[in-house]
Amino acid sequence: MNCRIWALLPLLAVSSAGALTVQVRWSVPEPRLVQGQVQRVTDHHARTVTLPDDLPGRPAAARTAELRRAGAELARAVNRAPQDIRFRLESGRWVGAARTGWTVTPAAAQAALTAALTSGGRAALPVQLTAPTRSVRWAAGQRLTHLGGGQSSFAGSPDFRVHNIRVGADRLHGTWTAPGGTLDFNALTGPVSATRGFRPGYVLAGGTLRLEDGGGICQVSTTLFRAALRAGLPIPERHAHSVQVAYYGQPGLDAAVYAGSKNLRVRNDTAGPLLVQFRWTSGQTLHADLFGRPDGRTVRVEGGPLKRLQVPPGPAFVRATDLAPGETRRIDMPATGGVTEVKRTVTFPSGTVRTDRFRSAYRPWGGVIAVPPQDPRL
Repeated sequence: MNCRIWALLPLLAVSSAGALTVQVRWSVPEPRLVQGQVQRVTDHHARTVTLPDDLPGRPAAARTAELRRAGAELARAVNRAPQDIRFRLESGRWVGAARTGWTVTPAAAQAALTAALTSGGRAALPVQLTAPTRSVRWAAGQRLTHLGGGQSSFAGSPDFRVHNIRVGADRLHGTWTAPGGTLDFNALTGPVSATRGFRPGYVLAGGTLRLEDGGGICQVSTTLFRAALRAGLPIPERHAHSVQVAYYGQPGLDAAVYAGSKNLRVRNDTAGPLLVQFRWTSGQTLHADLFGRPDGRTVRVEGGPLKRLQVPPGPAFVRATDLAPGETRRIDMPATGGVTEVKRTVTFPSGTVRTDRFRSAYRPWGGVIAVPPQDPRL
């Protein structure tokens, strides 16, 4: 399929930089999904390709070489891969948009530029269009809408932690789970290692902290757990952290992950596909949003207070080679131990009620202080 994209060359158009400019303009229909309705929207695009003003007087071989370069530049500017539907929040409404792929060869772009130069007017640029696998109209047929969202703050996190949160969220962003399938956090994230973009960060190990690749990724699993909780989806596996983590706020709403021992799994019990998206704000708040086919279920989440409180012990100490004798640095704050339970009630249109309980038991935590290598408390 060809799309007519017009390259407009003004006659003897010489820019202030002493170059001919070819203006490439095109308009492409890209529908949007707004509150379940498909809306036709036209996207307008423009590119400028510059050519030397003395191009017509150059030898044939030089003209060909310059047009080949310009054709390759134009092809790079136009070409893009198709993208499945994604949703974004606009003025309080979720708007879905996909992207049609465009492919133009450098040779075709070169031929169009040559034709535009020869005619002093316009030339058609043939573009191959590739539809996305999951288009807006497909999503409308699936009746996809926002099922639930969760959020958590990572304000004040060190740079390594912010980096790992973004890398981890990117691993799951845009993933789909088929009806009846299970979203497996660890499988979707894959190996958490430096070779896959993660940085070393502090993780809880025994009675202290140690550096491992991916420290902070539990912010991603915690936020996704909150979204699944509010969407009313079954959660066959979730683990609380062994101690309270200050970033996560209310106890009982966290989800720890660690390859080989702790995972977060969410089952898609709806009749349609399930889409995961992540976004973050400038205020360092991570959001997880789940999109799927609604079935009329309602969800009520009730969190209980922390009970059977336990006073934190003294801190643990870790070695820090960048500290001078007598210096210390607080790495992690102490936290009270205790138990709590989050109760979720899911009511279906049929009248069926499902009650889920998520228990969390936190041991008291004295926090961690970094000290220089020669400190006697090590």
